[in-house]
Amino acid sequence: MRVTIFLFLATTMMPLTFLQGQTSTDENEGIRETIGQYFEGWMTGDTTKLGYAMHSTCKLKNIKDDAVIVYDRATYLGFFKPRPRRENSGGRIVDINITGPIASAKCEIETPQRLYTDYFNIMKVHGRWYIVDKISTSVSKE
Repeated sequence: MRVTIFLFLATTMMPLTFLQGQTSTDENEGIRETIGQYFEGWMTGDTTKLGYAMHSTCKLKNIKDDAVIVYDRATYLGFFKPRPRRENSGGRIVDINITGPIASAKCEIETPQRLYTDYFNIMKVHGRWYIVDKISTSVSKE
């Protein structure tokens, strides 16, 4: 009887585990694509790429002089101007955590002068992942 129950559970749960793993991998790639667009836009000042990664309701927050500063998407995009790709700089994803249609990601952007740490809240809307919220900080490397 125990063997029968074990075999039943093993054969019914194994396909579910496979499907969950497959979905997680696909979702992970979608999130990485969105963050990659953000990194590329940030490095080159390309607001089309930055905007593609960010939902229209996105809010961006950081701290200055112990006060929280909040920017809406349009204001944030206005800080960027097209430029040659930043030299000796790059972005990396430190961690991604996915729960259904929502996720969080810790990312770093490093330039010769600063190390930026961003925490993105990300949501899947109409089949695509968007950054919906960002908090960030940076430290000088000099």
